[in-house]
Amino acid sequence: MKYVRIYKESGPMWGEVRGESVFCLAQAPYLGLVPTGESLPLGRCRLLAPVEPSKIVCVGKNYYDHAVEMGDGVPDHPILFMKGPNVLQDPEAPITAPDFVTRVDYEGELAVVIGKRAKNVKAQEARDYILGYTCFNDVTARTVQKEDGQWVRGKSMDTFGPCGPWVTDEVDPADLAITTRLNGQVVQQSRTSCFMHGVPALIEFISASMTLEPGDLIAT
Repeated sequence: MKYVRIYKESGPMWGEVRGESVFCLAQAPYLGLVPTGESLPLGRCRLLAPVEPSKIVCVGKNYYDHAVEMGDGVPDHPILFMKGPNVLQDPEAPITAPDFVTRVDYEGELAVVIGKRAKNVKAQEARDYILGYTCFNDVTARTVQKEDGQWVRGKSMDTFGPCGPWVTDEVDPADLAITTRLNGQVVQQSRTSCFMHGVPALIEFISASMTLEPGDLIAT
């Protein structure tokens, strides 16, 4: 299934995508599928970020090559940091940065959307807690990150988390192509099979420390 959030004058609305149509839902899909009876052409819908998380948990250095590129060594366990919901931006909407930011980096990632409350979940049970997957750009003010010596400010500026266009459960997170384009040019390319820590292992590791709520986002 594929889920979207769309703009309506009455307020954002969730919908299920079937073919070229959006079938509107009365609430978020992780609260239960409740159709409103209304459908709209997908091509005429303005798509919003398809998530409403209480928190965005991000995993740093989950690709071996990226860890080597950063020059800080390869971690023996997932390195976590947080981004606030303020970073969320709609697909195709602009990223903006304060004037003092001199370098903005892209980081195209697979993101996991949690479907039900998860605490102390074992890896083998992790898929039962997943609503689906979406695309996420972990935008980073790199010079600010390096100046601060930690990641919060450089990662959490407004609009620094474009997301979407939809959430889907129709993919295998163990082996997906991840491609980032800048002005049409490919600037990053890899596969999720290159993860040091796969999605089930990440959910086990994260939920051992914090409760994941329905709608929460994990950027892998």
